[in-house]
Amino acid sequence: MAIKRKPDADKLPVSQRIDNRMPNPKRRKMSPTEWAIKGELFLNCSCTVFCPCVVSLGNHPPTEGHCHAWMAIAIDEGHFEGEDLSGLNVGLLVDIPGRMGEGNWRVAAYVDERASGKAYNGILQIFSGQAGGTTGLFTMLVSEIIGAERQKVEIVRDGKKRGIYIGRKIAGEIEMIDGLSPDHPVMVTNSKYWMGPDIIAAKGLKSKVRDYGRVWDFGGKSAEICPIDWKGPK
Repeated sequence: MAIKRKPDADKLPVSQRIDNRMPNPKRRKMSPTEWAIKGELFLNCSCTVFCPCVVSLGNHPPTEGHCHAWMAIAIDEGHFEGEDLSGLNVGLLVDIPGRMGEGNWRVAAYVDERASGKAYNGILQIFSGQAGGTTGLFTMLVSEIIGAERQKVEIVRDGKKRGIYIGRKIAGEIEMIDGLSPDHPVMVTNSKYWMGPDIIAAKGLKSKVRDYGRVWDFGGKSAEICPIDWKGPK
């Protein structure tokens, strides 16, 4: 099945439009690759209370029966086959119809416009699962990549707040939930969650998605922040 195209609402140059070379996940095979990413992932989803996927490892249904979410990845340090990924940002639109662990994810990727050609393609391989390693399970979970494009992906990390801004497509802001100690937010530690062992609980502030036919608002909904240290199998 070919990747669906959408109107070029932002009138991007041809070089920045959806990359038709992105393969259909149903035909993807893992090609183990040498890569690594350290940084932070944060997200806001449609659950009304803290995401049950964290403690159930994706086996419990989302609170609303489905999971709609955006994800933001700030790469502080990273590389893909020798190409530097440090300082790049990535945004994901994620549409999951039921339990996270049952798959059938539909995903759109927004890759930092500053990425070189090799970095861009490397990031798509990492987040499609094709590169193997930590994200290799995506080859089984993602059923359709509805889009992959270059964008200006702005990520803000300011104290207890996080934000991602991708043109008119995603504007997401979240804030950590205060714990008993003001210097230590509520968090889940030492988990086996795929993102990482330590998950900080947060909540959505102003958080809207408008792209690929999705119009979502996650204000007041579940959010989380996770330091990541991912790598390939080589």
